[in-house]
Amino acid sequence: MTHKQFWQDPYQTRLQTRITSVNDALVTLESTIFYALSGGQESDSGTIGGHIVLQASKADHDIVYTLSDNHGLNAGDSVQVEIDWERRYRLMKLHFAAEIILELIYQRLGPVQKIGAHIAADKARIDFEWPQSIAGEFAWLLEQANTIIASNQVILSAWSDEAAQRRYWKIAEFGEVPCGGTHLHRTGEIGAIALKRKNIGKGKERVEIYLDTCSPD
Repeated sequence: MTHKQFWQDPYQTRLQTRITSVNDALVTLESTIFYALSGGQESDSGTIGGHIVLQASKADHDIVYTLSDNHGLNAGDSVQVEIDWERRYRLMKLHFAAEIILELIYQRLGPVQKIGAHIAADKARIDFEWPQSIAGEFAWLLEQANTIIASNQVILSAWSDEAAQRRYWKIAEFGEVPCGGTHLHRTGEIGAIALKRKNIGKGKERVEIYLDTCSPD
């Protein structure tokens, strides 16, 4: 089982570890700071032993990394893992901004059915079933979200079931929210956000979330 150091320290950008297996272009690591696509949050970008990671995928409790075919690494080799910190930090900010907006939507609208989510480095999105435009709720959502962000409170991130690799986050406004992503230390790190609404089909709504440095068109 790959040790997920990104849960212990999501701000760590370099890690010395060992290769545990090699299968052509696919490698696994003893420990990693390199997050793989999960829960809608995109994978990190970076390198293993100086080789660019082309893909990172979950496989049970392991993470499998795809490198170039000629990487030359072997099981047991000591390697340095490096991630693109600027990208990781934007993903963390947008991830938690989306989490706040989703929890506020639940508070405001009741039992909404989420049908999709995606966190990229330029924006986050949440898709859900709702019979009318969500845009009329944006003023309230932004007011509440900005209050939470400005409070700069500590974000608790911990195990709910370590054996099953299940985690959660929690702040004062919400109960324990199941999530295995990488989380900020404080809400204030998000900064100002903007929202954009899209209709993605009858009875379906999409809310896009942007950081203040990348506003919607």
